[in-house]
Amino acid sequence: MKENSGKKGKVYLIGAGPGDPGLLTLRGKSVLEKADVVVYDRLVSPAILGFCNPKARMVDVGKMPTHHKVKQSEINKLLVQFAEEYPEGVIARLKGGDPFVFGRGGEEALELVAADVEFEVVPGITSAISVPAYAGIPVSHRGIATSFHIITGHERSDERTLAGSLQTRDERACQVFEPAEMSCASDRLSLDFEAIARCPGTLIFLMGIANMDFIARRLMECGKDPKTPLAFIEKGTTPYQRTVMATLETAGETIIRENVTAPAITIMGGVVELGKTLAWKKNLPLSGKRLVVTRAAKQASGISARLTALGAEVIETPMIETRDVIPASSSDVIPAQAGISFASPEKQNVVASPEGAWQSTSVDWNTLANFDLLAFTSTNGVESFFKQLLASGRDIRELAGKKIASVGKITEKKLLEYGIRCDYVPEDHTGEGLGMLLRSILDERTLVNSLQTRDESGIALSGTRSAESKDLLDESRILLLQGNLADDTLLKLLPGATRWVVYETLPVTELPEWKKEAVENADAIVFASTSAVENFIAATSDVIPATCAEHCRSEAGISSHLAFCIGRMTESAAKSHGFETVTSDETTMDSLVKKIVEYYT
Repeated sequence: MKENSGKKGKVYLIGAGPGDPGLLTLRGKSVLEKADVVVYDRLVSPAILGFCNPKARMVDVGKMPTHHKVKQSEINKLLVQFAEEYPEGVIARLKGGDPFVFGRGGEEALELVAADVEFEVVPGITSAISVPAYAGIPVSHRGIATSFHIITGHERSDERTLAGSLQTRDERACQVFEPAEMSCASDRLSLDFEAIARCPGTLIFLMGIANMDFIARRLMECGKDPKTPLAFIEKGTTPYQRTVMATLETAGETIIRENVTAPAITIMGGVVELGKTLAWKKNLPLSGKRLVVTRAAKQASGISARLTALGAEVIETPMIETRDVIPASSSDVIPAQAGISFASPEKQNVVASPEGAWQSTSVDWNTLANFDLLAFTSTNGVESFFKQLLASGRDIRELAGKKIASVGKITEKKLLEYGIRCDYVPEDHTGEGLGMLLRSILDERTLVNSLQTRDESGIALSGTRSAESKDLLDESRILLLQGNLADDTLLKLLPGATRWVVYETLPVTELPEWKKEAVENADAIVFASTSAVENFIAATSDVIPATCAEHCRSEAGISSHLAFCIGRMTESAAKSHGFETVTSDETTMDSLVKKIVEYYT
């Protein structure tokens, strides 16, 4: 999808917001979904990168506080270069926060203007306001602060800042301040401290942790009350958000003692005290947790939204892709019911059951009328079936009078979205459970017919289930709607039934580098199928999760990582690869989410 009709591509300067993917604007998400190239910074959340066009060229130009992976001047040139390489293409420049709030978006825009490249600015939610809000600190409050001031605590990269004269205490860049060098650095931090100290409102410093001890001391020298409340908020709006309280006079020592590190903002003023009462995010049960959801993309949104609302950072990492199976022509597919002759098996895509009955595995809408019960075993099967039904020129009236069976509540709910209510749902939400239920109904019908045939006095069995079973015709009039990887559990229990393969499941064999990094630092993986487990192991063979102990990867796979599972078969597959498993009580997403919350609380 292209938006620009000129010879050069169009560049979008997009603000990704402070970190929470829910704070990305709808416009920003729309552009990312169709971008040909995405140039992104290190502070952009992996969950936001998950919105990008999967075919987009992903370019990491992330910057660290003390060094640049790619210099700003080179980034400017890259944007022009990509605009020239992708005529009429969409180039997304994805930046943390807002592009025009200390984001150097203006510099990039000027470069684009000079190169005659069309651009658009997509504003983002600045961390200066959103991060304090997530910490329960309003930047303005009646009677406390009637204004707020956003100030940079870190100046241009080609100028010497205090960060350059700090001794690194450990690999996380915990800083030890050298007072003798601060005066030298102060010459380069060209803030009007006297004017700032006189500001009566809230002061918000962005990118200033490395310089904050110096900033605090200069403000006090210029008359700012040493007891002014102050808060450092690390990794704001993400699951790893942390708020550290201090005062102006204790700022430097608090940074060292509490190991405050970037990215973090500093907020000063009376409003900080409100954070002790209004903090809300830290109370969410999954706050601080990163969970990898391996469901197919179109199925993941429901559970992802619920986990996110509970405070988790969700990395959607589908391990399977599904696609509809294009029905063969009616001349090539012969229905499998009794009494209808077959073409040669060589010409058809058919299989034989152990009892010798044939089951067609191709979709043939001309034979749909021959079935009295349709059994759905997944939401993918439901979506593919109705999509193909409508594409064939038919609609749900074709299902009039037919019984509908579902493998479980999730599939039952999906059928309701199409206006279809289920007649049969097993208590055991598995293929075996569905097969046993239908088998019992068939066997009961056989018993009823047998008794009625023998009992010449006309005595019939009573009961709702018996009455229902009479409506069910023979086994050959049952249609199973499944995927290409479905096992033979149902067919073994219902050997006379017919199976249509309405969708294909393809494994995801490789993850992009940015997603591997996100998975590596995850707290747990969420699995909903055995295929997701197997594909995940294959695709992450070179990734060792950060929460694993040293040498955690054994020959069987990841041996000490946590997995939340739906169903016994999924649990078994995860255990076989060494996962510690927690399995939902029921095979529903609600039950799984409940189990995740229980585990962490």
